[in-house]
Amino acid sequence: MKNETVLGLELGSTRIKAVAIDANHNPVSSGDYTWKSAFVDGIWTYSLDEVWKGLKTAISGVENRENIAAMGVSAMMHGYLAFDENWNLLVPFRTWQNTITADAAAQLTEAFGFNIPQRWSIAHLYQAVLNGEPHVPQIRHITTLAGYVHFMLTGVNALGIGEASGMFPIDSEKNCYDEKMLAKIEEMLAPRGLPWNVREVLPAVLVAGENAGTLTAVGAAKLDNLLPAGIPVAPPEGDAGTGMTATNAVAPRTGNVSAGTSIFSMVVLEKNLSKVYEEIDMVTTPTGKPVAMVHCNNCTNDTNAWVGVLKETAALFGATPSTGELYTKLYQHSLEGDSDCGGVLVCNYMAGEGVTHMDAGRPLVARRPDSTFTLANFFRAQLYSTMATLKIGMDILAEEHVAIDSLTGHGGLFKTPVVGQKYMAAACNAPVTCMETAGEGGPYGMALLASYMLRKSEGETLEDYLNTKVYAGVKGSTVAPDAADVEGFNQYLKQYRGLLKVEREAVNSI
Repeated sequence: MKNETVLGLELGSTRIKAVAIDANHNPVSSGDYTWKSAFVDGIWTYSLDEVWKGLKTAISGVENRENIAAMGVSAMMHGYLAFDENWNLLVPFRTWQNTITADAAAQLTEAFGFNIPQRWSIAHLYQAVLNGEPHVPQIRHITTLAGYVHFMLTGVNALGIGEASGMFPIDSEKNCYDEKMLAKIEEMLAPRGLPWNVREVLPAVLVAGENAGTLTAVGAAKLDNLLPAGIPVAPPEGDAGTGMTATNAVAPRTGNVSAGTSIFSMVVLEKNLSKVYEEIDMVTTPTGKPVAMVHCNNCTNDTNAWVGVLKETAALFGATPSTGELYTKLYQHSLEGDSDCGGVLVCNYMAGEGVTHMDAGRPLVARRPDSTFTLANFFRAQLYSTMATLKIGMDILAEEHVAIDSLTGHGGLFKTPVVGQKYMAAACNAPVTCMETAGEGGPYGMALLASYMLRKSEGETLEDYLNTKVYAGVKGSTVAPDAADVEGFNQYLKQYRGLLKVEREAVNSI
């Protein structure tokens, strides 16, 4: 049909969003639902009941739902959802924010000769085994949030390969879980006599373009029949894979930065890194190409809290700016600050941070008596802090001589024109491009993956599809690094590294 659309769903850290695109890949309607994680009994989690409430609210905002020709589900990567044989949840969802698997991650990294971050599903699973948690013998399935929603909608227990690569290491040549590492962990688990093995509990792996089932009648009912049964569904992907797709950064020598509640960069590699780095995740594109990922747990959460305080302050004087207006004004005002933030320092760690080896976070603002403490410098320091830890990881890739021809930004940090790009260009000392669709982010990328599944020509790669059918002629803006900003950011980062010593003491003392 002429008016057929494709739907992308994404369960992000702060919003559940639905975006529909037309045959020309233009967003035509959307809906969203705001939510946030809860810290319950020492675990960062989300309620699965709220998953369905949020999805239904977001989908309700999409127009002409009866004409959806394909769809796909994405969500925040990593984490741990464990189910019994009847898909009953065994323990509350453990999100990527948790830093509670240090022992497991370290043991697996050593055994595999491959970096296993604390966020990864296999680290959570192995830590639960090490802890002797009562639910472990009952496990029959583990998956991610995207995988759970996809299964409930389609009855298919599978993940897109990019999402799967945040569960367990991938063999990029065979597009499946790494067989040697599977054998190794099963050897490690054998003495425990568990009634399952890792191969059995992991989801199947699919690559972009494959069909991953259809929306069943049961799945449609879970959504209050807001969508008709029978819609083809693409392999579910994580926010890393959808971010790469939404920024046309799926080919070697391309990269993107996704910046919202968390911040991460994805750089598609021409060759493997020379050694294992704890600060670098090795994942894949939605088609299985190797990717170096610098993932930081903390980005805009602390900034959001400060914006809330400033909004309260304005209300004391009878001013009622919208939240969007307040963000825009503060972002723009930060440009008037000193390039090194005038000696004002911010550590934005609400949660632990793997890149800097912190198991918990304590947001800090620090300054010397001779600093220039202005609103512009304070807010510029806030924004610098959102990307300072990412810069520490990106410096490792620079030392590895990883080539990046283009770096594209998307997510909330880049919604205000120029500002986020300008600071990111200074941090990475590279031009940063934002496309017109950058604000749509992950759900737009998921819609594109579903469109690729539906409309690709025989033998057409995802890279070709994006280059010729999606992004040809798409407008964007590029901000090149300014020499003064680069020097200022480097000065800030030097002081920031010192602030991390204070942060570590704060974690131990408060």
